[in-house]
Amino acid sequence: MLTTLSIIVPIFALIFVGWFIRRTGIFGPNATSELNRFVVLLALPALLFDIVANAKIQQIWQPGFVGTFLFGCLIVFALTVAIRIKSGHLADAAIDGLNSSYANTGFIGFPLALAVLGHRAMVPTLVATIITVCILFAIAIILIEYSLQTESSKRQTAVKILVSLIKNPLLVAPTLGAVLCVTGTPVPHSVDTFFKLLGGAASPCALIALGLFLGEKRASRTGALKVSGVLTLMKLVLHPLVTWLLASFVFGLSEELTKAAVLLAALPTGTGSFMLAEFHKREAGVTSRVILLSTILSVGTLTLLFALW
Repeated sequence: MLTTLSIIVPIFALIFVGWFIRRTGIFGPNATSELNRFVVLLALPALLFDIVANAKIQQIWQPGFVGTFLFGCLIVFALTVAIRIKSGHLADAAIDGLNSSYANTGFIGFPLALAVLGHRAMVPTLVATIITVCILFAIAIILIEYSLQTESSKRQTAVKILVSLIKNPLLVAPTLGAVLCVTGTPVPHSVDTFFKLLGGAASPCALIALGLFLGEKRASRTGALKVSGVLTLMKLVLHPLVTWLLASFVFGLSEELTKAAVLLAALPTGTGSFMLAEFHKREAGVTSRVILLSTILSVGTLTLLFALW
């Protein structure tokens, strides 16, 4: 528990900083949106480019692990979207899909996997990060863009979606990084340093933006609290359970890779869903609570998981 807590405490600290500077009025009401725009349009694309461009195909090409983690995410994501779309908008359902399947592999995954499983878990963690922040994120963005189009013509809708996706830095950046990765083209040192500096701001700024949002005074809705609880349960229990079933009975992963896949799936919800909700002006209250609640409860669920091992 102490290992998990020591890794998660800095996350709470960054969220608290955002909450404090908003509650005390140091930052104004527009701070959340502006800081989030910086993350979505600059910092996160830089991080995605850096991760993908510097990946080695020989390392990340592990079909069994890729299939296990990818389908684990997609099953939980699709199930959540199917349930939530019955009572809301597709864009909101897609964001909730991320709430239940978007693991915080980048901020928590690397230090926790290293502490619990050792250096051999670093490659699976990188693979899981690419799947989470690129593939799963891209699917959610496509669904959101599709749902927000109002054109009656299917052709017009398709063209507008395509243009929106081409202009979206969260998709363009990893695509360009993938080109460099596949072709084996090295990133010039100065360019690499630039993207690492800019990308390094993504996670802390996203967490502070989350704290800023939580620091705004608003009425809590009972229904929203219930939804947040269900999504948190899906993330911390259903997601790792589905991943374990796939690893054990479908893809037949080794014990080491199974532990890595389940550990990464059991991580709390990352800030990606909040960034999309806030950026697209969707209701971010549920999302912010899921991130906070899943992060707090993951101290107990992850400790229980380690005890079972």
